[in-house]
Amino acid sequence: MNRDRVLSREVVATQIPSGDRAVLPAGAAIVIHQTLGGSYTVQTDSGLFRIDGKDGDAIGEKVVDNTVQAATLADGAPDPEAVWGQLRKVFDPEIPVNIVDLGLVYSMDVEQIPDMTPPGYKVNVAMTLTAPGCGMGPAIAEDAKGKILLVPGVTDADVRITWEPAWNQQMISEEGKMKLGLI
Repeated sequence: MNRDRVLSREVVATQIPSGDRAVLPAGAAIVIHQTLGGSYTVQTDSGLFRIDGKDGDAIGEKVVDNTVQAATLADGAPDPEAVWGQLRKVFDPEIPVNIVDLGLVYSMDVEQIPDMTPPGYKVNVAMTLTAPGCGMGPAIAEDAKGKILLVPGVTDADVRITWEPAWNQQMISEEGKMKLGLI
């Protein structure tokens, strides 16, 4: 696969590692580095960016439909399994294993937003990174939040980075360890 491309149209992308939104102009030369989790990690003259799968056509790829096919629970709350499924579509741009299998997600809970009609639901995620100096935190948290907000029944999401407990390789799932060649 030829990874060198030229943007056919303007695209709003997420800058890595800051997580800031940026506009990449039509005609910009890019190199595709990773195509995991329904998004593309690309290199431009001005740095690394993550392009959403819905903009795949701008880089000569198939448009990725990120629609989440999940029903809400009886009270309208999001299905927790659908939220976990979305978190499994989030990847560190430098590691080919999702954040759940890397053991980076410590908790996920759904809470009803008070005094909202119809009822609204907020998903709270506590996660960490592989190292305190990892600059990818904002980009990964933004990607996780965006994917969570696609789940039916989710009104809001908060993805918080925490350093307690410190991450270690024992937190990686068996599947993650196999992908990384650790077992």
